[in-house]
Amino acid sequence: MRVFGLTGNIGSGKSSVAAMFREEGIPMLDVDRISREVTAPGERAYRRVIEAFGAAILRPDGAIDRKRLGEIVFANAEHRARLEEITHPAILDAMKEALSALSREGHRAAIVEAALVYETGRKGILGKVISVRCDEGIQVRRLMDRDGITREQAVARIGAQMDAEEKARSADYVIDNSGSLENTRRQVRRIARILLGP
Repeated sequence: MRVFGLTGNIGSGKSSVAAMFREEGIPMLDVDRISREVTAPGERAYRRVIEAFGAAILRPDGAIDRKRLGEIVFANAEHRARLEEITHPAILDAMKEALSALSREGHRAAIVEAALVYETGRKGILGKVISVRCDEGIQVRRLMDRDGITREQAVARIGAQMDAEEKARSADYVIDNSGSLENTRRQVRRIARILLGP
């Protein structure tokens, strides 16, 4: 089974593109969802995250408060590196298990959806990478509308990520999501045919 990566910066429309690939019959693995699963109570990374960051990160129901944990790790590079050291091997193992299951089901291709394909070095386990991009003005507006934030906050969030154009240049396929949904869908269909090809 061929395994591809789907990446794109915040507000690029990566989730919409992922849904379109699913409609074309290609299963998607969402790394954010896997990350939540491996840090859920009783799961493989849960106990080590609590040992590293303390019981203050827990919600009353015992689940990890991801917002609180995010505040801690994004304020300190060492804390962020520690969290990644704990969670990345667990995420990778869960991802490999999920991909094996999809392969056994007979799928010809699968796509791993991860915003940080390049930043976290996951490209090594993927075949080719698809990058979703859009014009920055559209990206800013989408973020402002989606998250109810100011233009300055949206620009700051975009600026905190790897440059979108650099990401696109490093990709094997690029989907420009600046136009209509139908235009994006046409690009997805063209790439889906290649991914599912001989």
